Amino acid sequence: MRKALVLMLLMTFSGIVGAEIENNLTPSAGKLPQDCRLGELNTLKGYFPFHPVESAEQWARRSVQIQRQIRVAAGLWPWPDKTPLNPVIHGKMDMGDYTIEKVFFESFPGHFVTGNLYRPAAAKEKMPAVLCPHGHWGNGRFFQNDPENIRRALADGSERFESGARCPVQARCVQLARMGCIVFNYDMQGNADSQQLPHYPSTRPDLGNRENWLLAGPMAALHLQNNLGIQCWTSIRCVDFILSLPEVDPTRLAVTGCSGGGTQSMMLCALDDRVTINIPVVMVSTGMQGGCECENAPYLRIGAGNIDFAALTAPRPLYLISANDWTAEIDTKGLPDLKQLYALLGAADNVGGKTLLQFGHNYNCVSRSLIFTRINRQFGLGLKEPVIENDFRALTPEEMTVWDADHPAPNGDNTGEAYEKRFLRRLAAENRQKLDALTPRDEQTLAEYRTIVGGAWEVILGGALSATGPVTADILSVEKNGSYSKQTVHINFPARKEQLPALILRPKGDIKRNIIWITPEGKQGLLTADGFPRSEVKELLDCGCRIIGVDLLYQGDFLTDDQPYTKTRIIEGNSEVGSINRTFCYNYPLFCERVSDILTTIRYARKLGKPSTPLALAGLDTTSGPLVIAAAAMAQGAVTQCAADTGGFRFINITEVDDPAFVPGAAKYHDLPGLLALCAPGQLWLTGEPTQPELISASYRAAGAAANLTLYTGPDTDKLSSAITWLRVEGPF
Repeated sequence: MRKALVLMLLMTFSGIVGAEIENNLTPSAGKLPQDCRLGELNTLKGYFPFHPVESAEQWARRSVQIQRQIRVAAGLWPWPDKTPLNPVIHGKMDMGDYTIEKVFFESFPGHFVTGNLYRPAAAKEKMPAVLCPHGHWGNGRFFQNDPENIRRALADGSERFESGARCPVQARCVQLARMGCIVFNYDMQGNADSQQLPHYPSTRPDLGNRENWLLAGPMAALHLQNNLGIQCWTSIRCVDFILSLPEVDPTRLAVTGCSGGGTQSMMLCALDDRVTINIPVVMVSTGMQGGCECENAPYLRIGAGNIDFAALTAPRPLYLISANDWTAEIDTKGLPDLKQLYALLGAADNVGGKTLLQFGHNYNCVSRSLIFTRINRQFGLGLKEPVIENDFRALTPEEMTVWDADHPAPNGDNTGEAYEKRFLRRLAAENRQKLDALTPRDEQTLAEYRTIVGGAWEVILGGALSATGPVTADILSVEKNGSYSKQTVHINFPARKEQLPALILRPKGDIKRNIIWITPEGKQGLLTADGFPRSEVKELLDCGCRIIGVDLLYQGDFLTDDQPYTKTRIIEGNSEVGSINRTFCYNYPLFCERVSDILTTIRYARKLGKPSTPLALAGLDTTSGPLVIAAAAMAQGAVTQCAADTGGFRFINITEVDDPAFVPGAAKYHDLPGLLALCAPGQLWLTGEPTQPELISASYRAAGAAANLTLYTGPDTDKLSSAITWLRVEGPF
């Protein structure tokens, strides 16, 4: 009887029961929301399955999204300028049937990539080439195994010769050169000859300040400057270098690396389609994703993982080697998905792999033989299979180094923290210049701005309004209060396992406008202490506006002690991955989660009543203002009006990583003015800005909607009433 009465009241007063919204009466009030985000934070040791697709067209769309996610995370969106390499090749050593040379070139002006170039002694025209990132061997390219490990490798059959057991990185390069390939073995930053920047930057106690910052610190994160991106750019410039050699066949270019070098192989093929075969060794899995700072960056692995990244090689050949480590289950978890994708793309024969459970984490001679055989077949080298390596003379680090008296290593201000600070400031300045040049001037340039800056913010904020999956509602209670009704509901986003407590205040009669009003207190911020609508809310109700309040993550019903949530959860760093990467590579910042919650509420509100009902956002305090601006920017035109108080807020001023408003990447993409520019042409009432940023005005002019921008600069005592008046009368009723 009670349920029937409540349903009748819903039909009479709420107007929200209908085919578009699934409403379920549930008595779950008083409990914490059923939201997966209240559980443990995600880490690199979680489970990262591939997200299957049903068609080549669907994969085409998803692959573009994954690649953009990688580029944004790596700080490579938009691409840096490709400056002259200025390569130097010297110190040729004749090793009989192959030669070794020393190479350095500039990936950025004054920033050097170093390595060794192996060539067949009997060089001919248009030979295949192989890039060999080394992975996390001790001292990288210079790695020399200790006597005990050499003895063990020879005893268990993982190596055939002492030379290969002592220097497995060199062994790979030597044999590939003997097979007829040109091979470039290059350094990760902070390894061997590459010492201008550190490999483990988060281990330092002081990571700089707003004016002079270092890698792994808050300011570097705000600009999305990280080892991952620098290393990815190094690999791309290595492609530029090796393809500049006249004897290289550009249609036959492989990359193969082990462990962290496998990550580099994946990332390079994900970003550069000039590589024609990808062979990542003991890295690709649905398990551990890579524990070094050069393998992690904010946003990189949220909703994606190494299987997705390896899949970006498709339909080009992909061959995986796995071992008795975190890749041990690849044959049942990951590889079947890749085979299904390749078959879908008509390239079923281009993917495969081999799991060697008799060995631990390795790139030993057994694994190398599989790779040599695969490259022999792929490049048509005509060698007898399986291809088995021969003994060789391993070089010492002193013989391999690219630096000597005639070619001195960078020193002084060209290395160390002084160089690092200058390097990062220059990258930030170049990015700012590049994005400032995108300031909209007309519809075409506005569209480009939305693609670059808007595309980056979509990654940072977790997507635009067009998220997949339905939004449903659980109705907890309905109360009629004279001229309005009050409903409490749970808004559900099942695809993400998220649930938002919400309050809906509905006036009698026709609804002229829906307004989502965000407050620091959540839905309770719409009411007085005795449970009645605040006077400003009542004013809007009386003119026919339906008001929706919602508890964003860690507001209202998400709290157990009613205390404001002042510090976001952070995973403490360790010697390899700092707290920023450990947290935000796998979890969105709290600010972004809350923006996503507003977008979920928008999706719900759009289905309330008539589709033509205008929808407004209000964030009339300095905490909520930036949130609703970000949501309006991502709302893809679904929001008719947005009224916001910024209080002069800028992300770049938030330098504590556990601050709820800390957002990696925000400073890179024009900060809050960038989001405001993306709100055009929607109607925008704005206060809190001391002056009107030219970027915002330019965007509204370019959209032909200058009149839609209202900047309030009057007394603070009047700004709330001004916003309410604007919400009541502006736009169509």
